[in-house]
Amino acid sequence: MTSLWQARRGRAGGERSLATIEDYAAALQESLGYGGFSALGITQTQPGQAAEKAPGDFAGYAQMFATNPVIWACMVARQAVFSAPRFQWQRLNNGQPSETFGTPDLAPLERPWLGGTTQDLLNRKIQDADLAGNSYWTRFGDEMVRLRPDWVQIVLERRQHPHGGDLGWKRYGYLYQEPGGDPVFLWPEEVAHFAPTPDPLATFRGMSWLTPVIRETQNDNLMATHKRRFMENAATPNLVVRLDREVTPDAFAKFKDKMDSGHRGVENAYKTLYLGGGADVSVVGKDFQQLDFSKTQGAGETRIAAAAGVPPIIVGLSEGLQAATYSNYGQARRRFADGTIHPLWQNAAGSLEHLVAPQGGLSQAVRLWYDSNDVPFLREDRKDAAEIQGIQSRTIRALVDAGYTPESVQRAVQAEDWALLVHTGMFSVQLQKPGQGKPGGAAPAAPDDEPPTEEGA
Repeated sequence: MTSLWQARRGRAGGERSLATIEDYAAALQESLGYGGFSALGITQTQPGQAAEKAPGDFAGYAQMFATNPVIWACMVARQAVFSAPRFQWQRLNNGQPSETFGTPDLAPLERPWLGGTTQDLLNRKIQDADLAGNSYWTRFGDEMVRLRPDWVQIVLERRQHPHGGDLGWKRYGYLYQEPGGDPVFLWPEEVAHFAPTPDPLATFRGMSWLTPVIRETQNDNLMATHKRRFMENAATPNLVVRLDREVTPDAFAKFKDKMDSGHRGVENAYKTLYLGGGADVSVVGKDFQQLDFSKTQGAGETRIAAAAGVPPIIVGLSEGLQAATYSNYGQARRRFADGTIHPLWQNAAGSLEHLVAPQGGLSQAVRLWYDSNDVPFLREDRKDAAEIQGIQSRTIRALVDAGYTPESVQRAVQAEDWALLVHTGMFSVQLQKPGQGKPGGAAPAAPDDEPPTEEGA
């Protein structure tokens, strides 16, 4: 294990202190002799924590995604929009975002693997983040490689303050190990770590949005089970059948079997019930309307959608459709785009930037960004942006006509700061006195001059 770290150091170049890594590797070697995957789940039981444990609930959350229709709908809605943009480089003019452009360095994001597209990459990226709270990617040549999040640990190193004492943790690297395989150590610059929701109990690890709604998910599954049981029992309220005390156990058992075979199950729903002498039937349950079943289940669905950052009307949940109509869809769409998707795009671009940066790194005037011009979900936003640009262009025209320099007008409109305006000292014709500036034109009378009176004529 120690030789592994040394080999990795030699390939990465540069001098790094391996004290913490060697201690961590030794602990793994002593525990299971490099063997079991469970050894990678080390947490802080003594001072000197070596790594943030990989989430152990990834498989369970994946099962929830596959079996719960509400979670499925919310995650698919997030994937459909999140996977739609393209990646581009964006220039920064004096810190202000400007034009975008592409270079061959972006090829790993455009064709991440053979037959793969940017949409495939982003689909897996947001799916891992939704289920595990983290998405890890590394680059192997021109190919992007996904690291399954529950097989990755974030290796930490103590940060020592120059005045003495510990000052938190810094990210030393990542440890990836497939079950039964050898561990692979990666430096931070070799891994794109996407964790949109930070885990409050960790330093760098993210948290799945499914964590706070596990109980709601369980309740929703119980509701689905309740509906199935209701249908299996003739789709009618529960019944109590009383028989005379004189009925023998054998006769009771035969009566029960006969009644179950003739009146249990959806195929026997609403059949007329015929009873012989001595039998009495009482209703002790309620039907769906009396239970207000849809309202009870709808409230849980809404809480799940809220945790996902998806308005219920976007995924067609019953509670959302009752609270609003599709005339409000535009407002819900804007909330979803502005409050959920755009922050995710920004985070994803920042996490992937160092994997595709050209040799020598990026200049401070360029960053990796996303191009959402061709995203159908945002077409209404494009219309709004065009209207805003139209208003800004009329403002620029009016200020230039008023005598301000075009450069200062552009800066003032972009920054929304009128203090940046610089005047040329020249005014439009409407602000000049009559005849002023014309060759041979008579100078106008001063404002203080008074017209002559008849007595002085």
